[in-house]
Amino acid sequence: MGPSVTTAVTYGVLGLVGLRLVSGARVGFSRSGRRTSRLVVQRVSWRHVWPIPFVLTAVAAAAIALMSMPVLSWGWWTALGGDGNPVFGSSDATAGSALEWVIPMIFMALLLPALPLFAMAEERMFRAGAEHWSWGRRAAKTLGFGLIHTIIGIPIGAALALTVGGAYFMAVYLRRFAATGSPTDALYESTAAHTAYNAAIIVFVIIALAATVVV
Repeated sequence: MGPSVTTAVTYGVLGLVGLRLVSGARVGFSRSGRRTSRLVVQRVSWRHVWPIPFVLTAVAAAAIALMSMPVLSWGWWTALGGDGNPVFGSSDATAGSALEWVIPMIFMALLLPALPLFAMAEERMFRAGAEHWSWGRRAAKTLGFGLIHTIIGIPIGAALALTVGGAYFMAVYLRRFAATGSPTDALYESTAAHTAYNAAIIVFVIIALAATVVV
């Protein structure tokens, strides 16, 4: 594709992502959304926070190693000149303009209200019921958790690295189920860990954006 077509497609993707985030924010502000988010956020404690630096470091190390292989460094968003996850709104198309930080900041503001709900949706898909699964199925689900992120444009190697985070969430779920015998409690526990993890990433992104603006 030529530069103009690539730019047009990039803005189209950002528009679709923005609409998805607006939809998620609306659900997040609904009565049921607020209730679910409150239950998740109230559960977050130090036990969910302290592992985050170690998990993120392991994910980053795996991503760097995997993406050193050309075949695993490809992702459709990066092929368009995007940076990382399109949910963060960073792209070559906006580089050097105010949109370079305005779009990501708007996207982060829209993402925050629905952050626990997005985490809950992924936990239901990839962890709920894991107490009944074989270790092989748990491993397959963990791999699937990482690879599903290729759909939104994350490079294949980075998506594979996310299985490290998926394994951590699986361990949190299974540990809580072993302690309580409640699948619902285990689901909320892994969702709390997932929400805290995602929130930490957003904090890092905001700091990086702020540093860019200052510079």
